[in-house]
Amino acid sequence: MIPFNIPPFLGTETAYIKEAINNHKICGDGPFTKRCHQWLEEKTGTAKALLTTSCTHSLEMAALLLDIRPGDEVILPSFTFCSTADAFVLRGAKLVFVDIRPDTMNIDETKIEDAVTPKTKAIVPVHYAGVACEMDAIMAIARRHDLRVVEDAAQAVMSEYKGQALGTIGDYGCYSFHETKNYSMGEGGALLIKDPAKIEDAEILREKGTNRSVFLRGQIDKYTWVNHGSSYLPSDMNAAYLWAQLQEADKINGNRLASWQKYYNAFEALEKEGFVQRPVIPAECKQNAHMFYLKAKDLEERTALIAFLRENGVQAVFHYIPLHSAPAGLRFGRFHGEDVYTTREADRLLRLPMYYDLRSEDADKVIDAVTGFYKG
Repeated sequence: MIPFNIPPFLGTETAYIKEAINNHKICGDGPFTKRCHQWLEEKTGTAKALLTTSCTHSLEMAALLLDIRPGDEVILPSFTFCSTADAFVLRGAKLVFVDIRPDTMNIDETKIEDAVTPKTKAIVPVHYAGVACEMDAIMAIARRHDLRVVEDAAQAVMSEYKGQALGTIGDYGCYSFHETKNYSMGEGGALLIKDPAKIEDAEILREKGTNRSVFLRGQIDKYTWVNHGSSYLPSDMNAAYLWAQLQEADKINGNRLASWQKYYNAFEALEKEGFVQRPVIPAECKQNAHMFYLKAKDLEERTALIAFLRENGVQAVFHYIPLHSAPAGLRFGRFHGEDVYTTREADRLLRLPMYYDLRSEDADKVIDAVTGFYKG
């Protein structure tokens, strides 16, 4: 069986984890964490990057830093993972879902402004598959209505919009380093902070409400509890695993892009014949080959295709069940406007195996299986 995902592994991770152990520094904010912070800041241009225990926790930190309160409204797509919504539901916010674009599967920027009310506090665009939302339009709406923007860039490390790293355009950006992502630390994430004035607040929040980060920089002679917070710090052993991959980020990125392009080229004929639709990458977007998906005709065909692939040794998956139709989505949110594309397009989409060092012969097997389904 060709698996849907294999976590990235370069070989140097073990040595770095052992180094962290030998240095007797395995808790948060050790040497490897600091290296990862520096890499993220230099690579993206953000004012500050902070590793977290997950992208979920990065989103939660963003909601806390925005002081989201009960009664506030947050606009987001329904086609996303539940963590995007959970972060704001935990603060008592009302979710306002809007439709997606059928080309990129991202939030439809033309539907956002009509969903704004006096209670709206933030917009949360999700960069699906590492392909950017239409950020110029979204940021213009935010400026007109004095709203904050939190980019869910869980899938978008190394992706760009008009030359700018995703996660650095809004007020906060949230990355994931889960084992299914392009760069992994098992479980982990990062919060990117645009405004330098918000850095100390974020550090205090992340360090259990203490000013320990300032203390560790030698700016004060002791630290104390100064505000509410929690422990969002990952182990330095996790950061050591991630550091090995960030050092080779361009190599991983290039390898994945080559696999993505192989799929894209191979399925051109099927698309021309009307069997499937391939991903769309707008000209202003630089993607990171986080995933390769195809769209079947409908839910019935997708179900049959996934079953056929499994019978032929290929694991393919689908996602997401749109949040507005989930039990929690019905409780905590509402869909603004008409669901023209969200459910229809979600029902058609399936993801093919995509990971670092996907063997060419395995990609060929996937291509042959998909082609066999339609030609058969």
